[in-house]
This record gives sequence, C-alpha cells and structure tokens, in this order.
Amino acid sequence: MSVLALQLAGPLQAWGASARFARRTTENAPTKSGVIGLLAAAQGLERTADLTALTALRFGVRIDQPGTRIRDFQTAHHPDTGQAMPISDRYYLADAVFVAALEGTADLIAELDAALRCPHYLPFLGRRSCPPSRPLNLGVHSTGALEDVLAAEPWHAAEWHQRRHRQETTVALPVLTETRGGDTADSLTADTLRDQPLSFDPRHRRYALRTVQNRTVTVTNPHAQPATARRGVPPHDPTSLLEDV
Repeated sequence: MSVLALQLAGPLQAWGASARFARRTTENAPTKSGVIGLLAAAQGLERTADLTALTALRFGVRIDQPGTRIRDFQTAHHPDTGQAMPISDRYYLADAVFVAALEGTADLIAELDAALRCPHYLPFLGRRSCPPSRPLNLGVHSTGALEDVLAAEPWHAAEWHQRRHRQETTVALPVLTETRGGDTADSLTADTLRDQPLSFDPRHRRYALRTVQNRTVTVTNPHAQPATARRGVPPHDPTSLLEDV
C-alpha cells in the first residue's frame, strides 16, 4: 500500500456534505467526496464514470489552519426568462489549510500522483470558484500508514498563523481518519459522515455513510520563539533629586 499526500490551501474552500438547494453549507474540513472529485477531474473522468477504484481509497485529513467561516449571499436571474431565481446562501472557509492523505494500492496511487502533476481538468477546492493557492501534490509515501504520513508532515499553516502561536514550540492538530474494516469504532471517538461518493452522475448523485475517527497529532512550530524573560521594574524614586527640607 502507498499513501498520496495533498496540500489543500486557498483563499476560499467549500466542502459540503449535506448542502442542498438554496443553502450550500461547508464542513470544517475537506470531505472524501470533494477530494475524490478533485482526483477524478485530474484523471479526466466523466461524471458518469465508475468510481469503485477511487472510493476504495482510505481517506484522512489534518486541519493545519482552520480558517474562518464566511457567508456569501447570492441573487440571480434566469438567463432566458429574466425571472428571479431563488435566493441562495453559500458558506466558505477563508484562509484555511489542510493536509489530506489517501491510502491505496501502489499502482492506483502512482496513477493519481501522475494525474495531479498533469491534470486533465483544473483542480478546485470543493467549488469551481475556489482555486488552490499552493501546489496540491506533497508526494507519494511507499512506507507507513495513512496515520503515519499525517503525523510526519510538517506544519503547513501560513507563516503569519505560525507566528501567532510563537509561544508554543509544538501544536496539537486535529486529524480525521476513515476507519478500517476491523476497527472497533465503539472504543474510539468516532462519527459518521455521508460523503462516501457512489456516483457523481448529475441525474442521480449518490453518497453513502462512512465512519470517521477524531484524533490529534503534535507537530513542531518552526516559528516558535522562547518566552522572553519579563523585565523587572526599573528603580525609580521621584523624590530622589529633592533636597532635604
């Protein structure tokens, strides 16, 4: 098995798992369906293509910089009739950075690595209006499991965000990983999310539930600074220069 690591950073990202109709929400971290869609687009697959091989990949994501949730209020008119379309609310994550990892067979991971280096369609972070601001591909790891890769990657948060935590030499980052078949989810902090893509066909998109574990990993802060010693109060006597009365 091999692991492909991705860096997901951009001014805006949107990862909806239950967004429908006029309210388009976003999760706090990239969804498996969103990242699988990105990889399928890089391979040049059509929306009606068979996703069996891609959905078999095991998925995990690390939140390096959570970003800020913002709301975009949109209005539109029908291009032919001129009638007003339903008002929609779209939610985004601003200034967020994530490290995603996918674990699968060596051959498939090598194909995806090559597709990301020369994508058929331009990649985007959840929505077409959200282009990445950094290179996506962090490389292929042929040794170690998905959890090992997410723990070993350096902290990819923006420099200003790392400096904001300069008092901390290490930081704890949340990690969401897909469970294996034999994991005892009851003994773990687990959750379920409907983002396992079965079909991207616009006529009948289908998603299944998958189980996600919540953990944390500790990484080094490259911009940590030792706490400066608190300066003592300088001696000061406002009456020292007065003559004796």
